[in-house]
Amino acid sequence: MILTVLAFAQSQDLFGFTRREVAVAPEDTPRGVLLRLQPGADLSHLRVALDCEFADWDRPLGSARELAILPPVSGG
Repeated sequence: MILTVLAFAQSQDLFGFTRREVAVAPEDTPRGVLLRLQPGADLSHLRVALDCEFADWDRPLGSARELAILPPVSGG
């Protein structure tokens, strides 16, 4: 299946794209997909969302169509 990966703010610099489509399997995880795209990337400061819902890094993708990479944000 095809997964759309969206990178926001600083994560665009880390991964080198804003949007990319990748072939994945339902048992793949967000961590696995992103490390395939950028081996050795430090993901510890990022969050991930599948189909607009925050997700665990090691959750299988299942039938998700979109993965968003979200940098830390601050607000006041």
